[in-house]
Amino acid sequence: MKKKLVSLVLVAAMALSMVACGNKAASTESSSTGEAPAVATTKEDKTTLNIWMSSEPAHIDPALNSSVDGGCLAVNSFEGLMRYNEAGELEPACAESYEVSDDGLTYTFTMRDGLKWSNGDDLDATDFVYSWKRAASPEVAADYSYLCEIFPSFTYEDGLGDDVVASEDGKTLTVTLGAVCPYFLDLCAFPFFFPVNQEAVEASMSDGDPVGTWANDAGDNFVCNGAYVLKSWNHDSDMTYVKNENYWDADSVTVTTLNVMLTAETTAAYTAYTTGDLDFIDDIPVEEMETAKTSSEYVVLDNLGTYYASFNYNTDLYDELGLDEEQAKVFRHAIALLIDRQYIIDTVGQNNQEVATSFVPAGCSDGNGGEFKNKDYYSTDYEANVEEAKSLLESIGLYDTASDALTQDISLTYLTNNSEGNVKIGECIQADLATVGINLSIDQEEWNVFQETRKAGKYDFAREGWIMDYNDPINMLEMYTTSSGNNNPQFGKDSSKDLDWAKYDQMISDIRSEADLAARAELMHEAEDYLMDTWCIIPIYYYNDPYMIKDYVDGVYGTVEGMKYFYHATIN
Repeated sequence: MKKKLVSLVLVAAMALSMVACGNKAASTESSSTGEAPAVATTKEDKTTLNIWMSSEPAHIDPALNSSVDGGCLAVNSFEGLMRYNEAGELEPACAESYEVSDDGLTYTFTMRDGLKWSNGDDLDATDFVYSWKRAASPEVAADYSYLCEIFPSFTYEDGLGDDVVASEDGKTLTVTLGAVCPYFLDLCAFPFFFPVNQEAVEASMSDGDPVGTWANDAGDNFVCNGAYVLKSWNHDSDMTYVKNENYWDADSVTVTTLNVMLTAETTAAYTAYTTGDLDFIDDIPVEEMETAKTSSEYVVLDNLGTYYASFNYNTDLYDELGLDEEQAKVFRHAIALLIDRQYIIDTVGQNNQEVATSFVPAGCSDGNGGEFKNKDYYSTDYEANVEEAKSLLESIGLYDTASDALTQDISLTYLTNNSEGNVKIGECIQADLATVGINLSIDQEEWNVFQETRKAGKYDFAREGWIMDYNDPINMLEMYTTSSGNNNPQFGKDSSKDLDWAKYDQMISDIRSEADLAARAELMHEAEDYLMDTWCIIPIYYYNDPYMIKDYVDGVYGTVEGMKYFYHATIN
């Protein structure tokens, strides 16, 4: 899932009024105090939690969302057949139980009695059939539609067939898979497979709009089935969620209001946190990181994810440099070697992240009882990498080692969303490339615009980030199939290229159908090798997840996939 790295440094003073929280404006014109935030031990209002995770979400329709921030909102307002508990383990949610056939291909879920939508309507297995078929449909064209390739009837042209069937009374849902899928139950806890209310969705549809506007604002059409329902949404400012009294587990929800601050400015959020206007913040400004680490309210979780950059395979840049496809690959390899990853971690990340020497993150399971990572795709010796980069550039006629200079002007553009943390990383890369004379300009866009520009392939070189949706390497690999909505480098989308991306597509198909888990793991290694051999994917570091939460708040938890769950929070 796309990770939005939010602002780390605020250089201009600003003020932000917390409308939803009813709090005073918080001035952010401050620098590090050198002292940890004062620890508050009590809070008068035991029913309201004031939180900040990011800026305006691109989507809160669970079928359309592909970002971590939107996913966090989804898991607190919708719920699937399964969910994750505080220990990070799967447990039944809308389903009270399930059975798996001996061959592992058929799952039969028994739904809980008395399930309701937030508007009081009954919810049963038929709602899941509708929702999964909607999410898989070509009309909706969801980025995550490739997840449906686990179903034998699914095609991109026609969507999902009768592999998902509800019983006549709506009590059971039967799901048929095309092959054994080790992570299928994880998908049942993933937002793409959450139910949506058919009546509300279709009431908001119009000619030419198969998605509907139901999730664009708070209102009667926003119907959900999770712990909280959206009550108000002041775009680019704040959201308010209130307890869904029709949630099946409502008795365990004691915090009845979630006030969500929306801003890209981490310093503004941090200031609101230190003044007591926020109880939870999902990131920390870089200039406050060392101070925050001394606080008892500082938390860091492991993540399964990689911060990286990508090249557009089909950009005109290579033609402008006079490079054929093989030479373009060598050029991209050189750029990858020029990036000083440890410097980025030390000066921007500042949270002991690990240099990423592979795309699939360290710690990821291989699906066969072991860890997947078994190699480094380049050295962590930066000085040696720079020398190798110069040799690579010389091999394609772009560098003269005798004069230690480029043989021609090289200019390219780095696309990033405009949060200052990402911009700072872009500036680090800019300085690294400048050491050999390459001119890198940085193009900044608002988060929502940036996502669409990148998805359309309108870039040379861009920042990327991915937190795994489930702990299986295929999650990192399948998003780069030709038909994937997350295939930002545009692999396989230009038939004039020599790149044989049908081979990669077939690798992913073979992985999905391979029942031998050892053989499956080997196929995934081959797929990562094939992907990395393009040098369009440039890993920088493996994510971890720092946040701050007031000591008087208990029960908030996160997963290695980056989700945060607030519905079991208590305020002491």
